[in-house]
Amino acid sequence: MPLTRSLDDATVVITGASSGIGAATAYALARRGADVVLAARTEAALRRVADRCRELGGRALVVPTDVTDPEAVERLAARAAAEFGRIDAWVNNAAVGTVGLFDEIPVAEFRRVVEVNLLGTVHGTRAALPWLDAAGGGVLVNNASVLAEVAMPYQSAYNATKHAIRGLADTVRQELRVTGRGHISLCTVLPASIDTPFFRHAANHSGRELTPPPPVYPPDLVAETIVRLLRRPRREAYAGGAARLMGLQWRLAPALAERALGWYTARTQFGPGVRLDATGNVFHADAAAERTDGWQGRRAQLIRLTAAFGLAAAGTAVGTMAAMSRRSRTDR
Repeated sequence: MPLTRSLDDATVVITGASSGIGAATAYALARRGADVVLAARTEAALRRVADRCRELGGRALVVPTDVTDPEAVERLAARAAAEFGRIDAWVNNAAVGTVGLFDEIPVAEFRRVVEVNLLGTVHGTRAALPWLDAAGGGVLVNNASVLAEVAMPYQSAYNATKHAIRGLADTVRQELRVTGRGHISLCTVLPASIDTPFFRHAANHSGRELTPPPPVYPPDLVAETIVRLLRRPRREAYAGGAARLMGLQWRLAPALAERALGWYTARTQFGPGVRLDATGNVFHADAAAERTDGWQGRRAQLIRLTAAFGLAAAGTAVGTMAAMSRRSRTDR
């Protein structure tokens, strides 16, 4: 069920709203006149996002929130409802990452990624549902990743949480239906690599500079996908053609796609630079800026890497068809 009112009369809560996809989503909604409630750990960055939202025509409320604290997330929901009278939609977007070999990632960091990405989504969903129900219906969007369906090396904690978010959404969606709350829609977004500060902010135990595996899409693409889901909800939506392609390959030939994607991403998520700072923003927020993008100025490199992705994708597709052909001959 879509929103019970138009976007220019809707109140939308967004976690992880201080940068990247969260900020881009806030701007997309503000352009349409929505009231946005911005949550993240860094108040200064949130206030800059709020100022921009107001310039674009929307109203904005800043509520600094650590999504790992369930009571803080409940207060976020209460503040949003007190300010604007109701909550029509909620976007669970907060996420952190730690990159490195599974057996080299500190246990404390792995736990923190689970707390922010998975439990943050759990707390947001639990806080949102009563208010969406009270509003007569609404939409809850979980921003997962194509890594909720496929996997890539050096991202074990992030992969695990995104797979879990997808499973959580499927289960809660079933429960909403069987308990007569079908007027609440629960959607999952599966973006490909997005040009945000995520890779720059991630904890990094590789010793090398991190880059998003191409092709890399602008955060506005995900923001517009979320806006479309608010207007016309569906179970899942890919953001970026590469995400759809990877998902298809993974379903058709999972073992082959796992090997091909592992080979490809192991060679494209590290740049030529050296990274000595391993901590990132896993435990402490980056108070820097509210940038939606993360890799502007590297267009030439991204173009080259995007070409490499095309070759890798084509190779995987050919391999998939070859495997299916061999299987067909064997079955005759």
